Amino acid sequence: MGASETEVLLKQHLIDPEVCIRCNTCEETCPIDAITHDDRNYVVDPSICNGCNACVPPCPTGSIDHWRTVLKVAPYSVEEQLQWDELPVPVELAAHGSLPDTAETNQQNAAASHSLQAPHSALQPHLHLHDLKNPLTVTVAGNFRLTDADAESDIRHIVLDFGNQIFPLLEGQSVGVIPPGVDALGKPHYLRMYSVASARDGEREGHNNFALTVKRVVSDHDGKPVHGVGSNYLCDLQKGDKVQITGPYGASFLMPNHAGSNLIMICTGTGAAPMRGMTEYRRRLQAKGAGVGGKMMLFFGARSSGELPYFGPLLKLPADLIDVHLAFSRAEDQARAYVQDKLRDAGASVAQLLQSDTYVYICGLKGMETGVMDAFQALCDEAGLNWPECHEKMVSEGRFHVETY
Repeated sequence: MGASETEVLLKQHLIDPEVCIRCNTCEETCPIDAITHDDRNYVVDPSICNGCNACVPPCPTGSIDHWRTVLKVAPYSVEEQLQWDELPVPVELAAHGSLPDTAETNQQNAAASHSLQAPHSALQPHLHLHDLKNPLTVTVAGNFRLTDADAESDIRHIVLDFGNQIFPLLEGQSVGVIPPGVDALGKPHYLRMYSVASARDGEREGHNNFALTVKRVVSDHDGKPVHGVGSNYLCDLQKGDKVQITGPYGASFLMPNHAGSNLIMICTGTGAAPMRGMTEYRRRLQAKGAGVGGKMMLFFGARSSGELPYFGPLLKLPADLIDVHLAFSRAEDQARAYVQDKLRDAGASVAQLLQSDTYVYICGLKGMETGVMDAFQALCDEAGLNWPECHEKMVSEGRFHVETY
């Protein structure tokens, strides 16, 4: 008796090195340690991976969600994958038929903690118009320091101009930036992903440009000195410089388009970028008398007001547009406060919004997630709401979005 297709073939899980931003989320998430990495690539070990797909929902770029049908006796080895600069071209295995798309099935069945689909009324995003083989060249129109000159964090607002090139972006999407030069192995630097900080109609309304919020990285999470290749490259750009970008990326972290939808935005540091884009778009609609209708609440955390991007403009936004709650963890003469503390303080208002047409967006340091989720649980308990049921419903309806790093 001949071997069955499932005995002969393997649906091998692969990571796209062109799109991966090396955030380590997949390796941290994998419950069986099937994912490993070296100085260049993150890869999946075919001898360990069981196709559980636990790593797929948390991936911020979708680079983790790639599969190739291969012969079971000859999968792509870990050593091969570590040398890749791009995914291999799929090999036709028609003689053995095809396998069912178990990857898609597993992803749909995975217990996600945040929405994998966009809000029902979000505009259809344009995706992957340009890649590493065909990047788009844009021009620096401005580079402005947002944080105080004496602040420890150097955070920049960088405006890039498309000229007459077409590259449509929506609030919540990201672009890839290709730093020039090569790494220690002599290979081109892999791209760095940055969230768009401007509205869909341009950083300047009606202009073909966009903005990024970038923090210069000079130390790691343990305080050890490092030199962030992408961030230092961007922060040092001068007006008129040329930058190569890829994308757009992101099909779920998008804002609802229908009037009356409420937004709860929770962010730290440069996680403000997508929130800034959403807020600016709503502000423009309100200024035109477009009847936005929905409420906006923003919970924004930083060490002090001097290290808070967009601090000044935030205070000038109309009170009837947005309810702003600022959390400072190291401000002089103030008790330490974090976004989850401000969330609890505004618990009654937040709980009221959770019971209506509300969309939650969380962006910033990964360490904030646990505190924020605990705060939602606490404020819902106080209001007599079942948070697990509410959260599950929001996730399933595309109303609970998380992008942390």
